[in-house]
Amino acid sequence: FIYIIRAELVVYMINAGNVISVLLFLSPVETFWKIVKRRSTEKYECLPYICTLMGSSLWTYYGIVTPGEYLVSTVNGFGVLAESIYVLIFLFFVPKPKFLKTVALVLALNVIFPVITIVGTRTAFGYAKTRSNSMGFICAALNIIMYGSPLSAIKTVVTTRSVKYMPFLLSFFLFLNGAIWAVYALLLHDVFLLVPNGMGFVLGTIQLLIYAFYRNAKPNIVDEEEALAPSQPLLS
Repeated sequence: FIYIIRAELVVYMINAGNVISVLLFLSPVETFWKIVKRRSTEKYECLPYICTLMGSSLWTYYGIVTPGEYLVSTVNGFGVLAESIYVLIFLFFVPKPKFLKTVALVLALNVIFPVITIVGTRTAFGYAKTRSNSMGFICAALNIIMYGSPLSAIKTVVTTRSVKYMPFLLSFFLFLNGAIWAVYALLLHDVFLLVPNGMGFVLGTIQLLIYAFYRNAKPNIVDEEEALAPSQPLLS
């Protein structure tokens, strides 16, 4: 009876986790709609979307080469599509002084690193299972980076005393995603899945606490005005 309940919980967690993962990928839509309307990225950070695209790309590959992980590839494949659109929009509207730095970051994390990782694991490991395990380990490490990436906006939040450039929905769904998949990992006693998602739950909690602390804080007027100052996009 206990095993039946556990099996049902596992199925429930998988379905809930996949739904939340899709919502996580869709959560920046409001942010990017604002960017398009204002024709500037202002002080929004691109790192969370670049890191999520990197992680989704490698998880998609992991799902393709690992038997029984079809859902991993489909959900993260959707993530690759969504995050690619976000990154392209960001590049289109990023101010000129930040353009080259952003392009270099995209090339390094979304092109060079994934290619080196895939080629490296295929070259270094002869057995498919070993390659799959090594890729899973790398993806787990990248998940921790993805969960912590919204913290890159902390400096702006503290300086302006405003959460304007720290999207709530992204932090919220990262928190939920970490929580659901951490519970799923506990049910399966999967340490490799538990560690990154447990860390994701903790990092997501920290982000929400920071958001709650500064949500009603009195903004720093000078820095807020600088943040709102229009920036010329690279392309117009």
